[in-house]
Amino acid sequence: MTTVRDLLDEGITRFEQAGIAYGHGTTNALDEAAWLILYALKLPLDQLNPHLDLELTAAQARSVRALLARRVRTRKPAAYLMHEAWLGKHRFYVDERVIVPRSFIFELLVNGTLSPALPQGGGRKTTLSLGRGQGEGNRILDLCTGSGCLAILAALAFPMAKVDAADLSRDALDVAKRNVADYRLGRRVRLVESDLFSALAGRKYDLIISNPPYVKAASMRTLPEEYRKEPDMALASGKDGLDHTRAILAAAHRHLEPGGRLVVEIGHNRRALERAYPKIPFQWPMTSGGRGFVFTLSREELP
Repeated sequence: MTTVRDLLDEGITRFEQAGIAYGHGTTNALDEAAWLILYALKLPLDQLNPHLDLELTAAQARSVRALLARRVRTRKPAAYLMHEAWLGKHRFYVDERVIVPRSFIFELLVNGTLSPALPQGGGRKTTLSLGRGQGEGNRILDLCTGSGCLAILAALAFPMAKVDAADLSRDALDVAKRNVADYRLGRRVRLVESDLFSALAGRKYDLIISNPPYVKAASMRTLPEEYRKEPDMALASGKDGLDHTRAILAAAHRHLEPGGRLVVEIGHNRRALERAYPKIPFQWPMTSGGRGFVFTLSREELP
């Protein structure tokens, strides 16, 4: 009789031999195989150990093996095969119309603060607190929203705030619409088709968050096949990976209220960004990846 443990061993071996790439929710063969197996068996995704010795029917084993084989054959990220991605305890529908959610900004929103708080001039501290209890009366913008995950998390973090979720891709907005509906946030999260700020003239926000494209041209040419399954327009950002970030920095001041804050993820581009803008006092909050993946600026610190 085949057990979950047997299939886990098979999956790990198959993935390692195939040399598949990770980074869309897992970082290694064990976690990737476990995720797919538990999904195929309709078991809780956080309960592998209690089910390791569970004996499976022949039909169950075939279903699991078929999904593991599909992961290798198609090189699609597991999130696309299952049409779901997770940020902490939050589930989102995904497909090939959007990148798989994996932003460090998620951590800052869930914590409710840029933690640890970063000292600024005069002893002030950088936080995501919007100044009015639970974000009451505030407006938030999620620029390049993709699946809508960060817009939804912002709405959950600040229950009284209104959130605009903007993206250039109509396909991405269709996915975001589904996720907004799943969380029943249609009255508070507004989807906007916009090339960055182009459709947001005259609108101002207390908080702008963005996980824009930031992969440089040289890196785009060497991406593993799994990443090539994602939309190029959600990844590529010019020769140095900063085209979108430059555009955001150039326009953000006009779209922030006094005291408002900009929070942007830039991947591994910190050094290039600081060379390009040596006079801007970027703040780099700590994330699980370390410092340097997300910067924050107040409106008053922007060009």
